[in-house]
Amino acid sequence: MQVQELHDFIVDKVDDIKAQDIVTIDVRGKSSLTDFMVLCTGTSNRHVSSIADHVNKESKLIDFPPFGISGEDDGQWVIVDMGNVMLHIMQEDSRSLYQLEKLWS
Repeated sequence: MQVQELHDFIVDKVDDIKAQDIVTIDVRGKSSLTDFMVLCTGTSNRHVSSIADHVNKESKLIDFPPFGISGEDDGQWVIVDMGNVMLHIMQEDSRSLYQLEKLWS
């Protein structure tokens, strides 16, 4: 799957489950780990975990499962590693605290 297709797939799937404030940051040249970071906000621990679970299930259906998922138990900040695209799903408090958009822009 091409990077842009993967990005569009992830954005579509988080939008399916009502993630809020979806932002993409291009980190090519700034990070050797990934090309894009997609950030979005969930409204509760359950919502954050559900968004990650939805992306996980949908990506498995197209034979492109995540390399790893971290933080599902806590539900404050879940990272879904899709290789060229890293998905960060955060509750509003965590997103305000860590300010990833400011850090990586």
